[in-house]
Amino acid sequence: MKTYREELWFNTKTRMAFINITPQVEEAVKKSGIKEGLVLVNAMHITASVFINDDEEGLHSDFAEFLEKLVPYDVKKYKHNLTGEDNGDSHIKRQLFGRDVTVAVTNGKLDFGPWEQIFYGEFDGRRKKRVLIKIIGE
Repeated sequence: MKTYREELWFNTKTRMAFINITPQVEEAVKKSGIKEGLVLVNAMHITASVFINDDEEGLHSDFAEFLEKLVPYDVKKYKHNLTGEDNGDSHIKRQLFGRDVTVAVTNGKLDFGPWEQIFYGEFDGRRKKRVLIKIIGE
């Protein structure tokens, strides 16, 4: 069995952002030389997420509106912010969207369903964060 590891780095200009990272993951699979296996993609920060969904601008806008309605940014609302932080909402948003995704690699390609793409979800941006890509297989 072979393994391959790569990191992606992000520093978004906005507090919340959704970035399609499918091309970078596809490139990592290609560099790995693995034809059959699994790829794990996970956010290595507790206020960011990796998830799979459709790459459609209206949907991403709906995500942002949903998250702000359900878990609004409000420095006084969250006990976590009593520590001097202002990102209590971002931790909860990450829990809703998840830490990571695992995708099968078949014939050297990501084995997706229709419309599926991999996204980095940022909920407390404007600073450097990373995403891990780990590929295992033959």
